[in-house]
Amino acid sequence: MTPFVFNTTPIIRMGAGEIETIGTISAAICKGCALIVTDAGMVQTGIVDRTETILRRAGLSVKIYNDVVADPPEAVIQAAADMAKSCGLVIGLGGGSSIDVAKLAALLAGNGRTLADTYGVNTAMGPRLPLIAIPTTAGTGSEVTPIAIVTTGAREKMAVVSPLIIPDIAILDPELTYDLPAHVTAETGIDAMVHAIESYASANPNNNPISRALAKEALRLIGGALERAVTQPHDISARANMLLGSLLAGQAFANSPVAAVHALAYPIGGHFKVPHGLSNALVLTHVLRFNAQKYPDSYAALAPHVFPGAPATAKGLIDGLVILSKACGLTQTLHDVGVKKIDLPRLATDAMKQSRLLVNNPRTVTYDDAVAIYQAAL
Repeated sequence: MTPFVFNTTPIIRMGAGEIETIGTISAAICKGCALIVTDAGMVQTGIVDRTETILRRAGLSVKIYNDVVADPPEAVIQAAADMAKSCGLVIGLGGGSSIDVAKLAALLAGNGRTLADTYGVNTAMGPRLPLIAIPTTAGTGSEVTPIAIVTTGAREKMAVVSPLIIPDIAILDPELTYDLPAHVTAETGIDAMVHAIESYASANPNNNPISRALAKEALRLIGGALERAVTQPHDISARANMLLGSLLAGQAFANSPVAAVHALAYPIGGHFKVPHGLSNALVLTHVLRFNAQKYPDSYAALAPHVFPGAPATAKGLIDGLVILSKACGLTQTLHDVGVKKIDLPRLATDAMKQSRLLVNNPRTVTYDDAVAIYQAAL
């Protein structure tokens, strides 16, 4: 067996109503102030107020940073980090962006360094503040990953990749996902599926048996629950399977990294302000068709796990994903989000800058290949 490394969040707590444990857990870690990192939409749901009340009841003082936005820029992260400096615990509450900001706020507040010193793979340095992640979407798996994505400048994205930013504790409460809009449930769910598929087929040297097993189970859970979660949002079984599937996919790709789907999706989000999950969905099947021309076996092996009864072929997986995407009401083409043929060279140029991701793709992607994939998705 090829040597490999597998890192994940040390403590994972999951169950309906598990949010009620945040006070006891936090008080055991921190005797002073806890910072909740979240966004304005989460504040409107009442979940932030509920969390604050539980924390105060446990004897903690609480600060709230609620200015997180999708694809968070450096200024947002720095503002959260500045607020965290007077706290002893950081809690990321929300979607992947809020948890990513919480990760970096805990790191920068703990070590006193700058983001510029931190970008890249394994360049981060400790110490960091204690960190708890509470996801309210089932998509990014950020609660168990060593990755945080930052928007630099107008559109470019940079990553911080380090085991140092893996949260200490993840709390998964499926009831917190009940009120997600249907399109967010669909987009984040496909995002989690992309994590699992790309992890399973990754050409990264650290692709390993644990990640592959987790990816397959993630796809089984999500494949059977996504449409139900979209159409029956208070189905606790569907919501729980989505949240667990997202976490397992996060554990998988945290150790066996993603590839060309993400590389081609990032420029779509950057230039056209398309949510990350939808950007992935728009290019997913087109990248898989490209890869399957030379390397079909991994996708063939996954097909029956995602779609019971589907042919054990790459086409079986791809056709099932197309049907699922339409059933969940997802936008189907790049044209529908404003992309025109004239934009494809710019998108391809930016995609080729994602060498950190492209190196993991089973099949080499050239600039011309990227243009052709975008053209197919148009």
